Amino acid sequence: MSKSSVICIAQTEAKAINIVDQLKASNFLNTDISVLFPDKSGTKDFAHEQHTKAPEGATTGGITGGVLGGALGWLVGIGALAIPGVGPFIAAGPIMAALGGVALGGAVGGIAGALIGLGIPEYEAKRYEGKIKSGNILISVHTENSKEISRAKEIFKNAEAEDISTTGESAPPKPTTAKAH
Repeated sequence: MSKSSVICIAQTEAKAINIVDQLKASNFLNTDISVLFPDKSGTKDFAHEQHTKAPEGATTGGITGGVLGGALGWLVGIGALAIPGVGPFIAAGPIMAALGGVALGGAVGGIAGALIGLGIPEYEAKRYEGKIKSGNILISVHTENSKEISRAKEIFKNAEAEDISTTGESAPPKPTTAKAH
C-alpha cells in the first residue's frame, strides 16, 4: 500500500501545538508526524557556532525551540539544525532525517530540496519553503489510506491551517532490465 502525506502550514506556535495534539489524540503515530519551523529563540551565533564546529555543513543538536519544541517532545527525532545559507531550524519526525542529510551535505535547494525528496512536488516545496522562512510552521503527517487522509485534513481545517495539500510519497524506482536482441 502506498503512503501519502497530508501537509499544512500553521501560522502560529499555538496553532501548531493544537494540530500536533489533535493528531496525537487521533492516534497518528509520532513516527508519522513531521514538523519544521525556524528557530526563533536561537541566535545568529547558534548558526555560526554550529557551522564552525562542523565546517562541512550543519549539525543537529539539542532542542532550543522554547514552548513549541517542548510541546513536540514526544515526536521522534526532534532537534535543531542549521542549513547553510538558510539558517537555524527545529525539525521533528521523518523530515528531520531528510533535512539533516541536506544540511550535512550542503546540498543546493535547502528546505525545498528536502521536501521534494519526501515526495512533495517542486512548486509546492518552494512555496512551503518561502512560508517556513517567513516564520510559519510546516506540519506533515504520513497516512496509509483515504480514511487517515480525510482525518488529517479535517484536523488541519478545524485548526485553521493554511495551504493544506495531499501528496503521494515517492516509491523507490523499480529496477529495469535490458533485453538483449
